[in-house]
Amino acid sequence: MRIKFIGAAREVTGSKHLITTDEGKKILLDCGMFQGKGMETDALNRNLMFDPATIDYVILSHAHIDHSGLIPYLYKLGFRGSVVCTNATRDLCSIMLADSGHIQELDIKWFNKKREKQGLKPVEPIYRQTDCEKCMELFIGVAYNRRFQINDKINVKFTNSGHMLGSAVVNLELLENGEKVHLAFTGDIGRPHNRILHPPTDFPQCDYLITESTYGNRLHPEEKESEEDLLKIVLHTCVDKGGKLIIPSFSIGRTQEIIFVLNDLYNKGLLPKIDVFVDSPLSVNATEVFRMHTECMNDEVKAVMKYDDDPFGFNSLHYIKNVDESKALNEYDRPCIIISSSGMAEAGRIKHHIANNISNWRNTILIVGYCSPTSLGARIQEPGLRHISIFGEIHEINAQIARIEAFSGHGDYNEMKAFLSCQDTKLIKKTFLVHGDYDVQQFYQKELESASFQNIEIPEAGTEFEL
Repeated sequence: MRIKFIGAAREVTGSKHLITTDEGKKILLDCGMFQGKGMETDALNRNLMFDPATIDYVILSHAHIDHSGLIPYLYKLGFRGSVVCTNATRDLCSIMLADSGHIQELDIKWFNKKREKQGLKPVEPIYRQTDCEKCMELFIGVAYNRRFQINDKINVKFTNSGHMLGSAVVNLELLENGEKVHLAFTGDIGRPHNRILHPPTDFPQCDYLITESTYGNRLHPEEKESEEDLLKIVLHTCVDKGGKLIIPSFSIGRTQEIIFVLNDLYNKGLLPKIDVFVDSPLSVNATEVFRMHTECMNDEVKAVMKYDDDPFGFNSLHYIKNVDESKALNEYDRPCIIISSSGMAEAGRIKHHIANNISNWRNTILIVGYCSPTSLGARIQEPGLRHISIFGEIHEINAQIARIEAFSGHGDYNEMKAFLSCQDTKLIKKTFLVHGDYDVQQFYQKELESASFQNIEIPEAGTEFEL
């Protein structure tokens, strides 16, 4: 059996890891898009390093676009195998991939107008919404903790990783030359306490471990502290300064978590009397999927639902789908909170909100999670930066740029180590670190070695290993 690391290798996005069994079956763990790499992104996403038509199975850890976003491209190029994932992941992908296709169609239309002015031929989007709709026919949803037989020599079981709705550790059991091989792919690892979801659960002992390392050199502040910080920022921005609080947030997971916290503040009478806008059609649809999957909710959310039927809604909260309503927020001249995707501020309506509000000293841009180094979300945080280019126009940075780390859906290095402690390290033949910046991975490698992990590899993109 061989494994080739294609994406999220010494970087954070583009998760793709290709297993080839001794009998020639090809299993792709995740099929994510590269994000936040500027002009390189398109070329990286188009160059898969394999023939999609030869892939037998895609096994998906969760629905975030940097893990699922190229499945329609696979379909477009001839993939007709199965996509196996949890039920909630399937439901989320049905809306997230369609949204991704829509964004690409819009982006390529704008890009081709520029090419036309330069006398260049138009280019095709990586995929279209129709590809997204068709590829959903290949999805198979499987419940947590239920062994699913892919064929007579490959089984998979999903265990909860606690990162987002439906996220899972992929536990593969493969029969190779008469011997069972157990491989575990953690996907993204959540935190031991999530405001909405059940915490990560132990997963079966593996022979080979592929694990993420996004926050491999960071420690999160206490959760209660982050909620107090959020309230302080809301009060300072919207009450003291009379400005707008702009929050770039991923549509799935983090947006619902922020809404849940604001809902709690509203119920306690602590949230000031201001409008809160969720300006993302995807967030609106995703919140409906959250409401469908109460089996994934933790006991605290279920306790809240005993006296609050909807923990994702309150009187001053407004979900926006209409483009005209979104544009109208530019003229909204009262204090408010605007939550919009994407979390790295690389695409979507949030870029327009940042462009329209970053030059006003009354406003605050609040970053609530990881941003890859080249993304707009990361660049606006550079110390001492006074100007930023957005949509090709230079904007003066007068707004306050704030950050709250603890809203991240990724475990820090202590939390990840604690999660992996369910494994007997003496039985793991090799551990692969993926989904992290290289300097962070090197730090995390030492942390894992201090916890008795051995034979740790940090693969480069394109590296192949014989297992």
